[in-house]
Amino acid sequence: MTDQLREIGRRLSELRADVEMAPETFCAKAGVTIDELAAYESGAHDFSFSFLYNAARILGVDVIDLMSGDSPRLSGWCVVRGGEGYAVDRRAAYKYSHLAFTFRDKKAEPFLVTAEPRQVVPELHAHDGQEFNWMVSGRMRFRIADAEYILEPGDSVYFNASIPHAMQALDDAAAQFVAVVMG
Repeated sequence: MTDQLREIGRRLSELRADVEMAPETFCAKAGVTIDELAAYESGAHDFSFSFLYNAARILGVDVIDLMSGDSPRLSGWCVVRGGEGYAVDRRAAYKYSHLAFTFRDKKAEPFLVTAEPRQVVPELHAHDGQEFNWMVSGRMRFRIADAEYILEPGDSVYFNASIPHAMQALDDAAAQFVAVVMG
C-alpha cells in the first residue's frame, strides 16, 4: 500500500460521502462489492484506471480530483511541458502522466502511459466510454475481448472501452503510448 493509494482511497470515501451516496448505491453503479469498495477506500487495493474513471463519472468529478485532490482550474487551454504531466505511479507495471490535469470540464482524459515489461499476463478491465491509444515507443500486446494485436510505434487503436481490454509491454522493454479516454 502506497501513500498515493491511501490518499486516493480517502478522497474516494470523502467524495462519496459529500454526494451522500451510500456504499451499496456506489457499489451497484461501479460494479464492485462492498468488500472491494472498503479495500479501495482504505488504500489496501490498487486502482485500475477503469475503476478510477468510472468512480469519477459516478461521483460527478474530474478524474484528477480523485487522483490528486486538486480540482482543475483552466477552461480555455492548458500547456503541459514534456515530463511535467501529473504523475500517477500506482503500480510497478504502469506509469501514467496526465496530460491535461489543469483543464476543467474535459471531454477526454489524455495520458502518456508507460507499460513496464512483466511476465504476468495483465487482467482485462473495462470502463464506460471510448478509448484511443497511439504507440510512441516499444512494442505492446493489446488484448480486447478474445482478440490480440501486436502494436508498434505509430500504430493506434480506437475502441469501445466497455469491452474488456489490457496492454502488455513486449521484448523485456518498456512500451509507451498516448491513451485518450472519452466518456
